[in-house]
Amino acid sequence: INLGDSPEEEAAMYGDDVFASMMFAKLLTVLCVSLLGHDVLFQDVDIVWFKNPLTIFHDMSNTEIQKFDILCQDDGSVQARFAPLAANSGFYYVRANKKTQYLFTSFLYHAELVSLSGSHQQVMIQLLQEHSSLFGLTVKVFDKVETEYFPCGWQYFRRKDFMKSLVKGESNAYIYHASWAVNKDDKLVYLKQLGEWYVRDQCHKPVDEIMGGEAVDSAALASECC
Repeated sequence: INLGDSPEEEAAMYGDDVFASMMFAKLLTVLCVSLLGHDVLFQDVDIVWFKNPLTIFHDMSNTEIQKFDILCQDDGSVQARFAPLAANSGFYYVRANKKTQYLFTSFLYHAELVSLSGSHQQVMIQLLQEHSSLFGLTVKVFDKVETEYFPCGWQYFRRKDFMKSLVKGESNAYIYHASWAVNKDDKLVYLKQLGEWYVRDQCHKPVDEIMGGEAVDSAALASECC
């Protein structure tokens, strides 16, 4: 796969050709870091933190958490293509070991399925099941009902009581993931409704326009936009 051919424009909606093409970058970033021997917390950019979720994954006293190779947010979807795990591929933690490295190497070899299905998540769930059965990969999906740690679009649309407690700061949520959205515009609306959008309006444009053609410096960009 030649990432030089990845689209430069944004996807118009979830699952379109541009969206599917950019999903290759998601799996490659995790694979490359894992092969270097580092654990990985992967997250999409439509996520806000309330507390540091790494404290959960790094808690050595929690032997139940430590026994899993990969731990995922619950997507909440009951679509057959995401069954039975319904893991969300926009927020998950991967421990660097031979099993997970083989998982994401296999994912790379199956990359064409991402293009055909239009879904990174669908293929990832299929491989999680296969590698769990064949190679003993241990997988945990944080149940959307039993834990408040990692809410997403399911809670936004199905659990109004929980969302009220989240806005009031009374929940035990570590993050919020603005999933279950058609496109970027919808995500922006959801995050603004929750009071969790911290980027100034003038920054809804390409980086070179924000910086006036100057070389991009992360500190300067942050001061302009946040």
